[in-house]
Amino acid sequence: MARKHRIPRNTLNDHSHEWAQKRREYLTEQTGVDLPHTGHFSIEPSELPGNIENFIGVVQMPVGIAGPMLVHGEHAQGYFHVPLATTEGTLVASYSRGMRLLNECGGVHTTVVEQFMQRSPAFIFTSAREARDFGQWIDEHFLEIKQQSETTTRIGKLDHIMQWSVSKTRYLRFNYTTGDAAGQNMVGKATLAACEWIVQKYPGKCEYLLSGNMDTDKKHSHLNMLHSRGKRVIAEVVIKKDILKKIMKVDTKMLARATVLANTGAMMAGAAYNGPHSANGIASMFIATGQDEANVVESHAGMLSHELLDNGDFYLSVTLPSLIVATYGGGTGLPTQKECLGILGCYGTGKANKLAEIVAATVLAGDISLACAVIGGHWVSSHDKLGRNRD
Repeated sequence: MARKHRIPRNTLNDHSHEWAQKRREYLTEQTGVDLPHTGHFSIEPSELPGNIENFIGVVQMPVGIAGPMLVHGEHAQGYFHVPLATTEGTLVASYSRGMRLLNECGGVHTTVVEQFMQRSPAFIFTSAREARDFGQWIDEHFLEIKQQSETTTRIGKLDHIMQWSVSKTRYLRFNYTTGDAAGQNMVGKATLAACEWIVQKYPGKCEYLLSGNMDTDKKHSHLNMLHSRGKRVIAEVVIKKDILKKIMKVDTKMLARATVLANTGAMMAGAAYNGPHSANGIASMFIATGQDEANVVESHAGMLSHELLDNGDFYLSVTLPSLIVATYGGGTGLPTQKECLGILGCYGTGKANKLAEIVAATVLAGDISLACAVIGGHWVSSHDKLGRNRD
């Protein structure tokens, strides 16, 4: 590559205003595009090592506040103002409308059921029988493997190892708890240490690939739906029929019928989520609070469940089996992201389960609001009024 086409870098002082400016000037020279807004920011570049390479500035996202929302969780208790970073008009208003409904029905109850983060090495042998016998050896030496994996981290704890045989390969799925961190890098390092110990101690010959792709990192999978990745969290509410009618102009029987139709459509499509739009609330909260945005693909999957009660009220719950959130590490310590976590009372250690409960409750609020907008005929008109429908 000719030198004039190399992105400017400085190995000693790359995260600095000076070198961010040099890269912006380089881009202007190469593309003819000036970058006055990208180059206007309050973040100190020296705080960014570990978060970004070839830093040139920031992309500014509008942030709105939805709520307040009443949550009755084991970790999140009280009213919360929820920051949503989005460029989609009507979104914040819709979530606020859903939160108002949930509040008037007594609030959302939330439960974190379990939490694991995985790394899934694949061990290769010369025959299926060798692979099977290796799996038995793994079971017998679990405590030693656990000890080795945990030498690399003070937070991560190996809980259990799942196994599958395919051909002459044994796929393992190491399941860790990771405290308030999302933990993908943490468990990768821990599993590498465990695998190196296994190769040294196993009496037979084996080789391995650190990820055989059954951890399904940054990918949706049915395995996560069944066995959990990140946090399995459930949000539930009983919606009073008179309150639904007053606020949403929708009858609970109509809502139940429409939900059955939506479930069937999602099943036919093979969708990862059968509710209206879990990804909207999750993505907006992820961007606002410094989560790894790629984890939306796993985190949005789930199940919206309902029951029309004998008295005409409506039970509704959302189960998110692979919600990956952190309140420590990664992008959570960046200035604006830290502020948004602070609004929720979720910055720092001991807060990840609290954040997970708030996210699940937010998804529930957004789903009931959009569902009722579609049923009541307000979906298109609200976008005409507040959104981007201009044609």
